[in-house]
Amino acid sequence: MQYPATQHRNFSVFPIAAFNDNYIWCIQPSATTLVWVVDPGDAVPVIEMLKQKQLQLAGILITHHHRDHTGGVNQLLHHFGKQTPVYGPDNPAIDGISHPLHEEGQYQLTSDNSELSLQLYQVPGHTLDHLAYVIDDALFCGDTLFCAGCGRLFEGSAAQLYSSLQKIAKLPQDTKIYPAHEYTLSNLKFAALAEPDNQALISFAEQAQQTRQLQLPTLPSTVARELAINPFLHCDDERLVAVLTQHWQTVADSAVTRLKLLRQWKDNC
Repeated sequence: MQYPATQHRNFSVFPIAAFNDNYIWCIQPSATTLVWVVDPGDAVPVIEMLKQKQLQLAGILITHHHRDHTGGVNQLLHHFGKQTPVYGPDNPAIDGISHPLHEEGQYQLTSDNSELSLQLYQVPGHTLDHLAYVIDDALFCGDTLFCAGCGRLFEGSAAQLYSSLQKIAKLPQDTKIYPAHEYTLSNLKFAALAEPDNQALISFAEQAQQTRQLQLPTLPSTVARELAINPFLHCDDERLVAVLTQHWQTVADSAVTRLKLLRQWKDNC
């Protein structure tokens, strides 16, 4: 199924569905037939979609090492050419990275007849090697932040994830957010438990339900929306203390503790 593209100033972004709920995001610079793909866990739908749209692969961006984000890299390189650049974490567990990225900052990614300027952020928490990419007003954040939720703490600490989420929260509010999974309805259900009086959350939940009934993505989100509806971005808000204290029978006396308890609660829902 072809989903509509989201237009940005110098490029458009469209998703390719993979597995049960993954999105492989495709970044197409304006006036070109080249695309950069983010986290291709499966090569087959990428190859099929690019063939349908008569597009060529310019390069690959990887956010972290989990297989559902990296599993299609080698097949894509075999299909489109070994010279295709693959940018991502400097992690030997990821097969196919040709351009390891080490430090936060501005990068100019180059491929044949295509170039991307981006800001790289290190966002550990879900995994220790997790990266996020900001291209103009678009954020590709893998599994660090979801619409109304965040990633599980598989390797990093709650303190690391809190710091990572704060980096995202400080981006311009019109920044569009492209997470790697369609978890929105599940996340909204949990968010309503944590923040039952959040009117913005209640309103968006109705909209998201209608969107999914049409079999359309609820993404991208925006920084402004997440600041309004996402409890994992509200851990500095003292109003979470009461609900977490009641649920866990312990005092949630810091923002990091509140994030940790929220994530544990969501893990068990």
